[in-house]
Amino acid sequence: MLVMIETSNQEKIKIGWFTFSCCEDNLVVMTEVMNDHWQEWKKLFDFRHVRVLKSQNILDELDIAFIEGALASPDHEAKVKDIRARSKKLVAVGSCAVVGLPAGQRNYFTPEQKESIDFLVTRFGALASVKKVSEVVKVDVEITGCPMSPEGFLEKVNGLVAELRPVN
Repeated sequence: MLVMIETSNQEKIKIGWFTFSCCEDNLVVMTEVMNDHWQEWKKLFDFRHVRVLKSQNILDELDIAFIEGALASPDHEAKVKDIRARSKKLVAVGSCAVVGLPAGQRNYFTPEQKESIDFLVTRFGALASVKKVSEVVKVDVEITGCPMSPEGFLEKVNGLVAELRPVN
């Protein structure tokens, strides 16, 4: 259950959801959780940048940025640094973001396997190794799982809401 906090005298909490190298299973879980909490969440959250929900996304100031997926390219690193700079809280969501796997399987390839994919790494401008989010930016909260559990997600969201909008 999401803790409801009166927002009439406060701005809504600005949310962004960003996906990098992963299967987007956590995005699916978040949208399923949203089905049960939409009436509460539309009063509490301003979904600024959530591509699955909006065609017109804004990346400006965010209260909470959710990062799903591992970082596999210099562009990913630059984008996550930009998101971190614009966010009060950054949440690494799912196994790829938190531990770098399974998206970073190539980090554990044998020398022969690595050699066999070198041309792809070069062609696509990928990093030499895939990184978990905390290797590039400060992470405030981690939500583990592949996919994450809906209960664990709600628990972390509730904690962030309480921290950002404490009840007096």
